[in-house]
Amino acid sequence: MVKALQLVRSLVFIVQMYLAMVVLAIVFTPFAIVRRDMALRACHTYCRYVRWSAAWMIGLRSEVRGEVPQGEVLIAAKHQSFFDILIIFGALPRPRFIMKKQLKYAPILGWYALRLGCVPVDRGKRGKAIREMVAAVRDGTVEPGQLIIYPQGTRVAPGAHLPYKVGTAVLYEQLGQDCVPVATNVGVFWPRHSLLRKPGTAVVEFLPAIPAGRAPRVFLEELERVIEDRSDALMHEAGFEKAAQ
Repeated sequence: MVKALQLVRSLVFIVQMYLAMVVLAIVFTPFAIVRRDMALRACHTYCRYVRWSAAWMIGLRSEVRGEVPQGEVLIAAKHQSFFDILIIFGALPRPRFIMKKQLKYAPILGWYALRLGCVPVDRGKRGKAIREMVAAVRDGTVEPGQLIIYPQGTRVAPGAHLPYKVGTAVLYEQLGQDCVPVATNVGVFWPRHSLLRKPGTAVVEFLPAIPAGRAPRVFLEELERVIEDRSDALMHEAGFEKAAQ
């Protein structure tokens, strides 16, 4: 009975979440066409709204830990669900995403992503994707701020393992910037392939920066270690236990 009630709440939450996206897009679009910073304000407003509505509608609170970067850095984040995107984006002052190319055709999301300066890449073609990322940075397509990339390339369920892709190391080397790893336990409460949203505290944690200048392979190994170790700890804190390997 309790689970059925939570599922009903989850469905209502999901419906209103997407309705709110449409409403905010309609309200902000005329201003975002003229001023790019209004597109950013619209997205930040939406992120705050979803976090607020999740807390009282389904009992899913959210928390940002660690020192949130303010300057120009590369951010490499664990990705478990749509919710971690919203928490990370909402916490940063000038975020931009490396995103899969198909998303630029998504209604509302695609236009706003491009307006914000996000970089669409073809993740199915590794070499081409890396070249596109590097070219976007070099030709000024990506504005100053926090460039966010998901090293595993897609959402990964809690307890599952997916290797970290070399594109993140290439981008780190080309940018010559510090990289801030980000860990999360969001997938424990907001599963990839389920409509059920569970109550609890979803955490996104900004970890100490990896300084610029490391060898790409050394960097990638350190990145995977710190993100996975901390994400495992956050999931354990949330009551999730990984199956024995």
